[in-house]
Amino acid sequence: MDLPTFAIPFLIFLAEVCALTVSTLRIIFVSRGHKILAPLLGFFEIMIWLFAIGETMRNLDNWVCFIAFALGFTLGNYFGILIDKRLALGTAIVRVITHRNVTALIERLRAANFGVTAIDAFGATGKVQIVMTIVKRKQLPEVIALIDMHQPGAFYAVEDVQSASDGTFPAVARPNVVPTPLMKVMRYLLPSMRDDLANEASCQR
Repeated sequence: MDLPTFAIPFLIFLAEVCALTVSTLRIIFVSRGHKILAPLLGFFEIMIWLFAIGETMRNLDNWVCFIAFALGFTLGNYFGILIDKRLALGTAIVRVITHRNVTALIERLRAANFGVTAIDAFGATGKVQIVMTIVKRKQLPEVIALIDMHQPGAFYAVEDVQSASDGTFPAVARPNVVPTPLMKVMRYLLPSMRDDLANEASCQR
């Protein structure tokens, strides 16, 4: 079915927004070591992108399609970053460097069940203390609020951590990344698949 001429740029724009949103999330998930989510997003990304680029190439004589493609690309990156911040998946390391006493900060962090490591060091102006903790990204606002409360004006840096184990982490609710109906289908199918594989293996013996 041929699409109306006025609808083609809109569909290209919408498809490219979706494709680049998914692409941005995929790149972020790859950098954080999500071995399942990243390939899954890659599948949907390329399917949507093929539609967008296909419609653009079929309408090379329509300059509005080029503008729609470019705008969708731009907005898709922006939406991808916003969604990543909203989901806040993964962990991060927070380093605080200060010349003031850090006892109160350490006590408050440990009282909130955050694992803390403190070391003495030398900075540009003399002796300093470095406080480090690895937290879930959803807990960053809480940690930064404690830093601002007990060490106002102190330098701190936040970096993403690809993986961490055997640490001390307070409980945090996990985001529901996979839609609930899809999760129910997966839970129903996986036991059946395991039974089928077991039966096949027994028959081969």
